[in-house]
Amino acid sequence: MKAVVFYAPGDIRTEEVERPVCRPDEALVKVDVCAVCGSDMKAAVSGNVRIKPPRIMGHEFTGVIVEKGDKTEGYATGDRVVMATSISCGECYYCRHGHRNLCVNLAPMGYSFDGGMAEYVTIPAQAITNGHLIKTPASLPAEIAALAEPVSCAVNAVEQCNVKQGDTVVVIGAGPMGILNACIARSYGAAKIIFAELNPQRLKQCEQFNFHRLVNPAKENLKQVIMDETEGYGADTIIIAAPAAAPQEQALDLVRKRGNVMLFASLPVGKNMLNMDSRLIHYKELRVLGSSDSTPDHVRKAVEILSSGSFPASAIVTHRLPLDGIEQAFELMRSGESLRVALIPNYEL
Repeated sequence: MKAVVFYAPGDIRTEEVERPVCRPDEALVKVDVCAVCGSDMKAAVSGNVRIKPPRIMGHEFTGVIVEKGDKTEGYATGDRVVMATSISCGECYYCRHGHRNLCVNLAPMGYSFDGGMAEYVTIPAQAITNGHLIKTPASLPAEIAALAEPVSCAVNAVEQCNVKQGDTVVVIGAGPMGILNACIARSYGAAKIIFAELNPQRLKQCEQFNFHRLVNPAKENLKQVIMDETEGYGADTIIIAAPAAAPQEQALDLVRKRGNVMLFASLPVGKNMLNMDSRLIHYKELRVLGSSDSTPDHVRKAVEILSSGSFPASAIVTHRLPLDGIEQAFELMRSGESLRVALIPNYEL
């Protein structure tokens, strides 16, 4: 079969490999779509110590079970599935307390196991046993189902912030994950979504989503905009989806008392230290939160939201390419032209 294989930073090959074998406690999935994540591009350029090469890349995939082992229960051939792709051990402290995304023994698809940038992918027994393989409705288009994993990460962030009906949510950073966070916040009841982004092209991409207000902080005073929209109180929640220190530091001054500051984007190593006014945290009784990955429950919620028909998923998938278009996908991402690029194994021009 054809697959996108990571050998080393800068050495990513689309090549013919052996089709995987389905063992008695596994399932074999024929991949329909695998979306390309920013972490895929980061690994391709800079590597990742967790990847054990050669390794088939990709974790945002969906497909149909075409074979299952005799010991694999709860699934049938023909089931369309997605995954919570960071597979938990099910035994550590965090797993026992329901926080599978924080498992100390996480084994991600595309890192510890071969991923979904291929014609077929084997679902490991550990993933099936620990609930990481999730069925989707047959009516949900594959391109939309493939968004379940990134959407689930936004579900995790928004739920931690307790976003509710009538809230004002500010999202800083209009990349694909910023937009997904904003759309999920709206699905949880946020009445006003204010988007802040310095890149005019990114900001223009947001226009189609009909958010309440789009702000370029280089041209407008973001704090003044927020205060004008909230009667001077500040936002209920600030989600920083831009990998930059400055907005994380400034967010404390933009949120209301007892509000939430979600540090969604990870900062690069070496640029990850912050200067924050602890008095604001103290006197405003702020909640400063982080969000990493997602659990199977978050993925199930994401599938439910994507299946509702009200989520603008079709606008998120901006480009479609065959597996050997992986380098083109990375270029589209670097330029900011794309939101999500879908790799389609059986793609036809």
